[in-house]
Amino acid sequence: MAKKTPIEFWFDFSSPYGYIAATQIDNIAEDHGRTVLWRPFLLGAVMKESGGAPLASSAMKFSYMKTDVERFCRLYGITYRQPETFPIGAVAASRAFYWLEEHAPAKAVDFAAVVYSAYFEQGKNIGEPEVVLDIAARMGIDRAALEQALADPVIKTRLREACDEAVSRGIFGSPWLVVDGEHFWGADRLWMVEEWLETGGW
Repeated sequence: MAKKTPIEFWFDFSSPYGYIAATQIDNIAEDHGRTVLWRPFLLGAVMKESGGAPLASSAMKFSYMKTDVERFCRLYGITYRQPETFPIGAVAASRAFYWLEEHAPAKAVDFAAVVYSAYFEQGKNIGEPEVVLDIAARMGIDRAALEQALADPVIKTRLREACDEAVSRGIFGSPWLVVDGEHFWGADRLWMVEEWLETGGW
């Protein structure tokens, strides 16, 4: 039997819909004998190519988003608090993830989940590198080593490459899920991802 490929989970740490998907995707994958490849990227960098704009740039869209996300989280039983600072640039958190993926891979996904929780449950401004470093330190991650890594040209390049890959593959939103080459955009497509995994596609 051919080995099942991982589900690719592309997300921006500033995305509330990415947060919702982050709380669900590992369980969905496990139910279908899959693993998940977590891939943070920067929506801002992608929007320069796609012509998109942050939801917060439109008062009408932002108002709907808050209602929709709160409703979505009630449905899934997820804690959610709209951050005062929104959106944020998630450069530090994303770089930290890729450094951890290389140097402490067992902690990378847990770190991503904790960062999401810090932002969308506790209201911490994860756009600030000091906040990201504090989160990492509380998880037992070497703060000094991570602080150095955030300025490392290799890690900067790694994140830039992830953003470039997203653009080259037509990924323009968060969350974005890829299952056996099939692309699904949005937390509202999680049910479809499950159906695709269950049936093998249509």
